[in-house]
Amino acid sequence: MNKKILLFMLITIIYPNKLSEIDRIIKKTNNQYLLVNDFETTMNVSLNVPGFRMPKKKYKVYYKYPKKIKINTKGFGVLPKTGLFTSPADNFDNLKGLKLLFHNETPNSILISGTVISDSLKAQFPNEYAKLTFNPIVDVVVDTSRWIIRSVTTRIDTVKLFEIINNFEIFENKYYMPINSKIEYYIKDAKLANWLNNDLGGIMKMGESINSSSDVVQGTIKISYDNYKLNRGIPDKIFMERPQNK
Repeated sequence: MNKKILLFMLITIIYPNKLSEIDRIIKKTNNQYLLVNDFETTMNVSLNVPGFRMPKKKYKVYYKYPKKIKINTKGFGVLPKTGLFTSPADNFDNLKGLKLLFHNETPNSILISGTVISDSLKAQFPNEYAKLTFNPIVDVVVDTSRWIIRSVTTRIDTVKLFEIINNFEIFENKYYMPINSKIEYYIKDAKLANWLNNDLGGIMKMGESINSSSDVVQGTIKISYDNYKLNRGIPDKIFMERPQNK
C-alpha cells in the first residue's frame, strides 16, 4: 500500500475530527503555559548575524501574566520579539487554515501547520498587493508528553525564513521552562530583511548589507535562561516606567 495513503488512513482513524483535536492540543499546551503566572530569569544572549555585531549580553527579565514584561540590561542590546513571551493561544490566533500532521523527527510530538494572517505581522508592506501575496506558512511542533512547543518554523513553500528551537527542563516537579533557545533567520531577498529589522525592534539595519541576488544568508541568536524564580508574586510596580529626570 502506498505510504501516503496509509498515513492518511492512520490520521483519519486516530483523529476523525481534526479541528477539535487541534483545539484540544492548543488548549493543553496553553494550560501548561498558564501554570506559571510570573517569573524572573537571567537571559544570556549571543548573536551571529551578518551585517551586525553585538557582544554577548545579559538581561534580567521579569514577566507577569498576561503581557507584562520588564527587561533590564546595561548598555546596548537586542532581543527578538517573536516567540519568547507570547502564549501558545496568542501565537495560534495569528494563523489560519490549521492542519494536523504527524512529526516523525521528534518522539511524542505532533505538527500543526497554518498560514500567517498578514495583519498579525509586524512588517510594513509597501502596498495591499504585497500584503496579500506574502503568505508564509508556520509549522509548530508540540511535544505531547509535556505539552510544550518544541519548535516553530516559518517558511514560504520550502524556503525557511525563521526557526526557533527550544529545550525545556522541569522545575519544582511541575513547571516546564526553556533552558535555551536557538533562533535562526534565513534571508534570501533584501526585502525580507525588513521583516527581521521589525522583529528586532528596528535596531538592526541589514538591508544595505544583503544582495538580493546572493545566496541565503543565515543569522543565529542563542539564548540561555538561568536562575529562574517562578510564581513568587512579582508586584506590578516592577513594570512601571520610571519618570525621566528633566
